[in-house]
Amino acid sequence: MVAASFKWKGREGPMELRISGTTFRPSTISSLLAKALRIDPGDVVVDVGCGSGILAIVAAKLGAAHVHAVDVSPDVVEVGTANATDHGVAERITFYQGSFFSPLPPDLEADVIIGDVSGIPDRLADESGWFPTKGGGGPRGSEVPIKMLEEARRVLKPMGRLFLPTGTLQDEAAILSAARAAFGKVKKLAEQVIPLPGGLAGSAAVRDLESQGVISLTTRGSRFVWTARVWEIGPSPGGA
Repeated sequence: MVAASFKWKGREGPMELRISGTTFRPSTISSLLAKALRIDPGDVVVDVGCGSGILAIVAAKLGAAHVHAVDVSPDVVEVGTANATDHGVAERITFYQGSFFSPLPPDLEADVIIGDVSGIPDRLADESGWFPTKGGGGPRGSEVPIKMLEEARRVLKPMGRLFLPTGTLQDEAAILSAARAAFGKVKKLAEQVIPLPGGLAGSAAVRDLESQGVISLTTRGSRFVWTARVWEIGPSPGGA
């Protein structure tokens, strides 16, 4: 059930979005990812972890022939379709409820995959309150993104491209290693330093994860900050 609204000010905005109690709200990462997206006219796109549907809507507005948008939220079809209808692209987006690529047609091949899946450690996700449901990207924040990358191989066309956000609030090195092993090319497109909320910065979860080398923080003045990045991943040889 739609319970609130959110004003998107990123690429192709501003847009008013409907949000439910189980919908992931667009974040700074969403805006960074939207800005980095390259959608060619006629592309078939899969948006994994679509939340409100904002990146699917952006992809459609950039010329995608069709976007298949997937999320685990129980009302993603209702919320996403309402947002796509509001912004005039409903006929080019299909929403599915489920995990990763499992709800999609088995013969679907994508030119582009948007892989904005949960990617911070479970303890950090639970303490931050950033997600509408419990849990994050696994104990190290890398397990869920790596599983998505492994499954993406059967969906992405031979010369397709996958857009993936990572950050220093997860085991970023493990994710990039898995991306290179699966596809061969990993190219950084964007980077942004983001302040960590003061209450979270001093939490036991952050201290423990940092001491274990899972996450990495730096300081800017009196604030702890982390770095978010967006990557283009594809099967072309020779990338690094």
